[in-house]
Amino acid sequence: MADWTDSIVGDRMAVDREFNEQVERSEFSSQEWGLIMTATELDIEHADDPEHARIVADTEKLPQIMPELDNVRKQMAQMGGPTGDDQSGGGGVLDSLKGALGLGNGTGGSDQERIEAAERLTQAYADALQSHLESNGKWEQVRIAYQE
Repeated sequence: MADWTDSIVGDRMAVDREFNEQVERSEFSSQEWGLIMTATELDIEHADDPEHARIVADTEKLPQIMPELDNVRKQMAQMGGPTGDDQSGGGGVLDSLKGALGLGNGTGGSDQERIEAAERLTQAYADALQSHLESNGKWEQVRIAYQE
């Protein structure tokens, strides 16, 4: 079923460019978003029903990448770059030490919150991709290719 995605590489690149703005408004950096998308597979739900077929984001692997998302965030913080934590207004030496010890953001329930945020964002991407395919007259061809 991965073959269907090969036929839409150019479309995905176009949607990626358009979707960058939404990623920038999210809690994820572009590096984190890249990792999230690497762990996300796109499937077509109800592919045999033209009326109800839709692209869905399969995010079952997201919990496995949470430690790596933490590493990306830590590396960006060490380089002085923006992290998702910056939006909270925190920072400073004490917060850095807490994070290094596993006492700051990124532990406990926040993993589940980040997974849910990533799931919402990946599904928004899937919706944008389907909309793009529909508006360019490619959706039916892609839906049929998925079934083969």
